[in-house]
Parts: sequence; C-alpha cells; structure tokens
Amino acid sequence: MTFWTYMFRCADGTYYTGHTDDLERRVGQHHSGAYKGYTFERRPLELVWTEEFQTREEALATELRIKPWSRAKKEALIARDWERLKRFSAPPSERQDRADSASASLGNAPRLRSGRTDEDDAEPVAPAPPPVIILVRPQLGENIGKAARAMLNFGLTEMRLVAPRDGWPNPSAGPAASGADIVLERAQVFDTLAEAVADCGHVYATTVRKRGVTKPVVTPEEAASEIHGAPTRSAILFGPERSGLETDDVAVARKIVTVPINPEFGSLNLAQAVILVAYEWSKGQALAQPPATDLLPPASQDELDGLIGHLEGMLDKAGYFFPPDRIPATRRTLRGVLTKPAWNAQEVRTMRGVLSALERPRNR
Repeated sequence: MTFWTYMFRCADGTYYTGHTDDLERRVGQHHSGAYKGYTFERRPLELVWTEEFQTREEALATELRIKPWSRAKKEALIARDWERLKRFSAPPSERQDRADSASASLGNAPRLRSGRTDEDDAEPVAPAPPPVIILVRPQLGENIGKAARAMLNFGLTEMRLVAPRDGWPNPSAGPAASGADIVLERAQVFDTLAEAVADCGHVYATTVRKRGVTKPVVTPEEAASEIHGAPTRSAILFGPERSGLETDDVAVARKIVTVPINPEFGSLNLAQAVILVAYEWSKGQALAQPPATDLLPPASQDELDGLIGHLEGMLDKAGYFFPPDRIPATRRTLRGVLTKPAWNAQEVRTMRGVLSALERPRNR
C-alpha cells in the first residue's frame, strides 16, 4: 500500500502539510471544504508537493518533520533545490557565514532592489505544534496502550510517561494499543513531572476537582482553541488511574481542564479522558472523515402509488378494511405511513418484491 505526505499552498500564502493513503480523495476533500480545519478558510488551494512512502509511519513522520519548517525552507523543498534546503537547515550562525561569503564575492557590483519590504518577507505564523500527552505515574500497561490508541485516532503521537509504576516498556501496552505502535515506540520516560514539561510553554491539568489549587478552569474545547493559537508547545497532564493528579501535579499547570459530568458519577478512565481532549484538538486538523454518500433520488409518484395500490389490494383480499365507514380514514393513514420514508426507486421495487412473495408464497 502507498502513503503520501503532501503540501498545499493556501490562498493566504501559508502552507499546509498532511499525510494520507488516498491522495486524490484527500485533495478533493480539501478543495471542496469537507475539512473544517486549517485549509477551510484558506481556499483556493494549490497542491505543490507530494512524496510517496511505503508505510503510514514514514508518511506521518515526514509530515511532523516538515510542519514547523520556515516558509523559505518549505519553498526550497517544493522547488527541490537541495542546496538551498541544506543552507536553510544549517544553524543560523553558519547561514550568516555563508551569506557574508556570498556578499563578499559580489564586491561592489550594483544590487537590484525588488521593492519588497521586510514585512513582505515576514514568515506567516506557523501552526502551533500538536500538544504533548503526559501520563503521570500511570499504573497499568493496558491503560497506557489504550491511551496511545486514543491519541493516534485523533492525530497525536507524542506521549510522555512520568514514573510509570511497572516500568517501561510494558509488554501489556502493545496489544491494548491496537496498532498505535508509533506512539508507544516514541514514548519518552521521565523521573519527574518537572522534567517532562520543561520544554512546554502551556501546561493543562485534567481533573474533575481543583484539589485546593486556585487556577483558571476551561473545557476541553476551550483548551484546544488556546493550544491551536499558542506560539509554543503545550502539554496536557493525566493522572494515575486510581486517584488522578495530586495537588502538587496540578500546581505545575497553568490551567485546569475539566468536562461537565454527572455529579453522581464523575469518574472517567484514562483512555476516555485522553480521547475527549484529543478529539477537541483534532477539530482544528484535517483528519479523515467517512466519505459522503449521495442518496438516491426519491421514487416517482407513479412508483409510490403502485406500491400503495399493491399493498391495499392484498389487504382488501385479506378483509383488513373494516368497518366500511372507516375505510377512507384507514387508507389515508396507510398512505401517510408509506409516504414518510421518501422511498427511492430501488426501495419501492424491493418492497413490491416482498409483497409479491407474501401474496404468492413459493415452496423452495
């Protein structure tokens, strides 16, 4: 099977990168606006780069690598200008050395100005990186695997584990992940929560109780909106299965994420909590959706009248229409029942076949 990583140039000049196993269908969904994420308000789109891979993991890894690149670096990739791409991949100090060398080689030759300003060359704001899912002192390998499955369902791949009770790797996690191996393979283990969130600018703690800590409380939807607009990486904390996050864990976070829930039973398992948050974040991404299927047009009135007449004829022979003064009302009710479903022609033919089989049963 073939997988693709692809890149669109959007109408506002920004770039969108994704991956898929059906490039033609995915491109059509972006163009038509079937996706409500980043590209929806930035159409029309131009497909400017694709690359084929043998596995989904390779395609996804390439997407995640390219997403944070600068505009100049992406345009070098699109042009397949490997020398320029290599230059932009170098550390800033080396890039300046090369630029100074190139400038010196020009001597005092006159330079043409394009009339562009620094603002014209400014990079569009890059999409915020996906949030990191941090499981604090998780207990069962099965629950870690189920959380990984929930993450990958909605496009999240970076999991961090803080002091897992049974160590890591855990042989019970793989089967429970049901194929989300890429998340487990990349999972990082930390001894302390402070180490796990050290590179994150925004930290959210998921809990149904404030546990004595006064912090702003947001819903998963509000947190997802903030994460999409954040300039730095965000982390979402989930506590151990038995007791949830401790007060000291919550104190590390900037905000608390919670959901309206039954006050008589406010307990979510780990995977349920992860999937709620991951789903809200995914609404801003272009993930696969079941393809829309056009419904067949309704049957003609003649076909529908044929079905109704067929059934009425059978019911008349069976003595259904009685007493006589109720026959008109009964027929109207029967017609109302049969016209509500908006049968298409195939459905009408199927129902006529059913009635014919009841009318003239065969011994098979």
